[in-house]
Amino acid sequence: MPRFLRPLTRAVTYTRWVHLVVGAVPTVIGSFIVGVHTDSPARWALLALLPIPLVAAVGLVPAMRLAEGHQARLMLFPGRHARRVGEESAEPVIVARPAQSWRDRAVTALWMVLRLEAGSLVAYLTVQAAATTLTFAGAVVGEDPGSDSVVSVHGAHWAYLFLVPLPLLVLAYVAAGVGALMARTALRALGPSPAERLAVLEERTEHLLEHNRMARELHDSIGHALTVAVVQAGAARAANSPEFTDQALAAIEDTGRAALEDLDRVLKVLREPGEPAHRRPTLAEADRLLDSARASGAKVDAEITGPVDRLPGPVTREAYRILQEALTNVLRHAGSVPVTVRITAEERRLLLTVSNPLSGTSLGVGSGSGLRGIRERATLLGGKAKAGPQDGTWLLHVDLPVS
Repeated sequence: MPRFLRPLTRAVTYTRWVHLVVGAVPTVIGSFIVGVHTDSPARWALLALLPIPLVAAVGLVPAMRLAEGHQARLMLFPGRHARRVGEESAEPVIVARPAQSWRDRAVTALWMVLRLEAGSLVAYLTVQAAATTLTFAGAVVGEDPGSDSVVSVHGAHWAYLFLVPLPLLVLAYVAAGVGALMARTALRALGPSPAERLAVLEERTEHLLEHNRMARELHDSIGHALTVAVVQAGAARAANSPEFTDQALAAIEDTGRAALEDLDRVLKVLREPGEPAHRRPTLAEADRLLDSARASGAKVDAEITGPVDRLPGPVTREAYRILQEALTNVLRHAGSVPVTVRITAEERRLLLTVSNPLSGTSLGVGSGSGLRGIRERATLLGGKAKAGPQDGTWLLHVDLPVS
């Protein structure tokens, strides 16, 4: 297809024309109110200038940047409104969010004024193109259509038939050119400002942190459930006791059910980001973890002091996962050994200590992914976590700030 015909066959030419004409609504309404005919360019230009203060004032409303952004995405860039700047960038071409600063408001107001003037020009040319087309068509058959065209034709002749499509073709090329200029302008006026770029990066960071947190939770929850299941199944087979087997199956069932609840919660958040997450377990439910470890054969000596139920949400939820991973590591690497758990909730800090006797399989486990996850959780909360052998025991000590 010849290059000069491409604007006539591209859908974007006509969506941009609609976008421009819609921007001229204040001018069109004014022409109906005062009764200005389209064959009066000077009056039409005056009507295009009168709404500028009102349009600029409306453009200062923060929500207008959101509305203009959506319109520009859908009509100036149809088919690519979701495209990003660069393959690896998370920044949108056109921002569709309320204005975050007075700079964004001012730029939006200037954009709306420019759209008003460009749209008024295209709207006037559209009416003139239609009127001129009717004038040429009437000249072919010798009738006066009574249009407001600035072009006048005297007499009638069949040759005017070749001029009938000319005004519409000129309009299409003008609309394509003005639309392309407006699209380029929109990239600058409605593109992300420095504040909006920062907001996008913050949202992306929060999204990645949330996914990282959910991955750690799945690791801790599923890993704990599988460890308990393996330990309980092995102990039940070794004990060869129906009573102990029933207890082991009950422990496996409870732990597996809790893990399935965690898995369902995380998958729901991943599939439907707008859905609120189910309640996450807190340190006030530590007895469930302790009972699960005892049912697996570990002799757990636990002591919980202080107002654990009044801890801040992030602290108590992360402390629960830290305790879960610590008990899982004991069962996985040391087996059914005595475990000492001390949890102390003070006014400004939460102290959590888990210790167990060293065994041949518990030596040199300080670099596993479980302990790395514990350290990451503590660091994100501004705390510290230390783990290692001490006086014949494996000791995990976690210090988390409460405020």
